[in-house]
Amino acid sequence: MSTALVVEDCLTDRQTLVLYLKKLGFNVLTAESGAEARTKLNDSKPDIILLDVVLPDRSGFELCREFKSDPEMNEIPIIFCSSKGTDLDKFWGLKQGASAYLVKPLVPEELVGIIEQLTKNKNE
Repeated sequence: MSTALVVEDCLTDRQTLVLYLKKLGFNVLTAESGAEARTKLNDSKPDIILLDVVLPDRSGFELCREFKSDPEMNEIPIIFCSSKGTDLDKFWGLKQGASAYLVKPLVPEELVGIIEQLTKNKNE
């Protein structure tokens, strides 16, 4: 079974992402902060990470750069799911190494399609 890590401080958004991922057959880990995400990543290596930009202890952009610079994690696809939706935010998120950048409120079909696209090779 594939595993996903959801890094999101808003309970409602976190629960929504968990619901979609579980419907796709993922085992889901959650974190509410960058520090908690780091702890979860030390314990397991997910197949995909869904990451908010605005977190209580550091920015998702910073976390993305950190994850992508780590040789043990740099192949894990990261999808930003954020309310920050300007073209510059999207550009900057992809520049940090994210595979996709989605703006809240999320469109379920778009989210599911991107997750399936980014994880299909691992599931074949």
